[in-house]
Amino acid sequence: MSERRHGPWTAFRNSPFLPATVLVLILAAAAGLFAGTYTFAMADPTPHRIPAAVVDGPAPPPQAGFVAGMEDALNAGIELHRFASHAEAVAAVEQQKVLAILSGQDGGIRLDVAGAAGSTVAQVLAGAGPRVGASIGVPVTVVDLKPLQRGDPRGLALFYVSLAAVIIGFVGAIQLSVHARRLDPLERIGFTAAYALLGGFSITATVDWLLGAVSFPFVESWFILALTMFSSGMVFTMFNTLLGRWAMLPTWGLMVLIGNPSSGGAVSWPLLPSVLGWIGRWLPPGASVNAQHTAVYFGEYQHAQPFLVLAAWALVSCAVFWTWRHRHPGGRDTADATDRE
Repeated sequence: MSERRHGPWTAFRNSPFLPATVLVLILAAAAGLFAGTYTFAMADPTPHRIPAAVVDGPAPPPQAGFVAGMEDALNAGIELHRFASHAEAVAAVEQQKVLAILSGQDGGIRLDVAGAAGSTVAQVLAGAGPRVGASIGVPVTVVDLKPLQRGDPRGLALFYVSLAAVIIGFVGAIQLSVHARRLDPLERIGFTAAYALLGGFSITATVDWLLGAVSFPFVESWFILALTMFSSGMVFTMFNTLLGRWAMLPTWGLMVLIGNPSSGGAVSWPLLPSVLGWIGRWLPPGASVNAQHTAVYFGEYQHAQPFLVLAAWALVSCAVFWTWRHRHPGGRDTADATDRE
């Protein structure tokens, strides 16, 4: 009687229909999460706090009414930093410490924005500035100090190249686990590094040399993309070691559901929900966009943080994989034993 009662469930549990059913449910949930995450982050970008410079030179701007009007128009706070000269304020823009400059000009206000520092932020400021100026009776002149390159007028190319590196990075690791299962641990790390180097070169050459969309500092951009691909591939390899066949779930969640919308590539960090804007800096997609963006537009002020983030993810993933390499479903001994079964 007991065997009959539990027979159908036992048969279902031991059949291929159970994992297929689980996958159906997971994929349905993932589809909703994917759409929801990207919509939440990107559909209605809203500024929160925008750092701006004020030039207290010989003709300081009539800033009080203008700043108050901008904060009302944007529904956001403007964080003011004072500088003695326009040149000092421009240097702060180059260092990405501020995203706009307010200075006096012929009884009005000059509003300098930097499209390359964040095209969405620059568009919001450039759109609101003249309207606010008109409402308080002060003429406002908008100048883009750091325009985007002609081949990338919307500022999305760097997001796309980083997205390609992230996704191909972990898809490559998945393919190695399927088609090259017999690789031993060091060989697996080596081949991950190999496709990362070639893939980074391919992305950089295609976007720069073939399409002419972005003029890259070639070696630096290649290195950033290669490090991104390697980090992404080793993150999957780490989760494959810890979770086996379900490794795709945390990899997809970390890299795609959270990492890409919070990267600051499609929507600048000041316009993202504050939690996402903070998280993005510490995940591989955000670190990749950050490093690439600075390399292309602010090369003299490149900083170490995004490289350290990418290196940390790569090193931790390699360390976890190496420490528990006996659990990884690959390797000649494991693959041969599975084949014999």
